[in-house]
Amino acid sequence: MASELKRPPLQADERTALIGWLDLQRQILRWKCEGLSDEDAHRSLIPTSPAMTMAGLISHMRWTEHMWLEVLFLGGDEKQNPSFDQSNEDTDWHTDGRTLAELLAEYEAQCARSNEIIHAASLDDTGRHPDFRAGSANLRWMLIHLVEETGRHAGHADIIRELLDGTKGYY
Repeated sequence: MASELKRPPLQADERTALIGWLDLQRQILRWKCEGLSDEDAHRSLIPTSPAMTMAGLISHMRWTEHMWLEVLFLGGDEKQNPSFDQSNEDTDWHTDGRTLAELLAEYEAQCARSNEIIHAASLDDTGRHPDFRAGSANLRWMLIHLVEETGRHAGHADIIRELLDGTKGYY
């Protein structure tokens, strides 16, 4: 597994650095999916976390971006996001039979939408969703959280990919 991924510039303003690190972690998630069959992408390897598949990770991260930027930051309707479904734990990890290609396309579209939201706002702007405490965080805080969340799940993707076919690599 060879990669063309590059880190953000060593000398960058805050916005460039934050978006650069977030984009890098997003790229790593997509890269870890390269060459996987749909069967492998949906294969559950962790008995205590059956939804943690490569496909499940991509679904979860799509909805995580939506939750933080469209719901909590912009004040959108949480009912459109399965992360808020209290009746079924980990609903955002469920892929409902969608192919890996479909899930990656949805994730890509959500990342593009997230970037539009980020570019249109100040890092000091605060979230607008009144019903959730985290909705009062500023965009800077939300971006740092998204870098952390995406990076953590990129690490999960490293392990899942290695368990699936022995493929390793980070850069």
